[in-house]
Amino acid sequence: METISNDLSQMAGPYLPLLWNAVKALVVLIIGWIVAGRVGAIARNRINRAPHIDKTIGNFAASMVKWVILLMVLVAVLGIFGIEATSLVAVFGAATLAIGLALQGTLADLAAGFMLIIFRPYKLGDFVDVGGTSGTVQDLNLFVTELVTPDNVQIIVPNGQAWGSIITNFSAHDTRRVDLVYGIDYGDDAEKAKAIILRIAAEDARTLSDPEPWVRVTNLGESSVDLTARIWCKAEDYWELKFSLTQKVKEAFDAESISIPYPHSVEIQKAG
Repeated sequence: METISNDLSQMAGPYLPLLWNAVKALVVLIIGWIVAGRVGAIARNRINRAPHIDKTIGNFAASMVKWVILLMVLVAVLGIFGIEATSLVAVFGAATLAIGLALQGTLADLAAGFMLIIFRPYKLGDFVDVGGTSGTVQDLNLFVTELVTPDNVQIIVPNGQAWGSIITNFSAHDTRRVDLVYGIDYGDDAEKAKAIILRIAAEDARTLSDPEPWVRVTNLGESSVDLTARIWCKAEDYWELKFSLTQKVKEAFDAESISIPYPHSVEIQKAG
């Protein structure tokens, strides 16, 4: 039995330092990951508490702090295995081209992240359309932008694609214009219909008086005379005002005998 134990010790002997280093490296990785997350969260909270600094910068800075700490942890782990920092610099220098080619998409996302935080086409809480994808900006970090759709679906957009796409920010300004089109019958009084629309808009507290609400006849369609209403409101009131006016104008038209015609065709027969 003692002979077997000695044989096992002799077999494991050369690998014991490697196993011990692996254990130490695992411990450093775990502790480093936890510390990086905690320090990043502290940085985010402290920056976000400053009233003059936007929360988007806090999230971006926290992401930078976390990844810098993780990079330091990686260097420390490699040092445990006897790979010195100077050697790492030489290795990284020799492998720069290969790494650049392999990670060109990631590096592009990183560069785009800095461009997004510098030029600020959007910030946390804005409702945006990024290359045809719409949602509220939930997070902006070094590599990706996180959007949440109105039906609570998470969408991850790489920063490179976000920066390279057309960005429509619906929350950039404090006010927005509600455009509504109402079709009335050719036999109805257009001036009366316009007055009804303006009255309904004025009765809603969300309607802004400056710019003044505007209603005009904008099209003579195949089945209807089209009235376009342009009404300004605060950006956060846009959808509720649009839904409310759509319903209330329909009800007012019914009460005032203003008809909203169905698409139809009129056949005219002439005597031979």
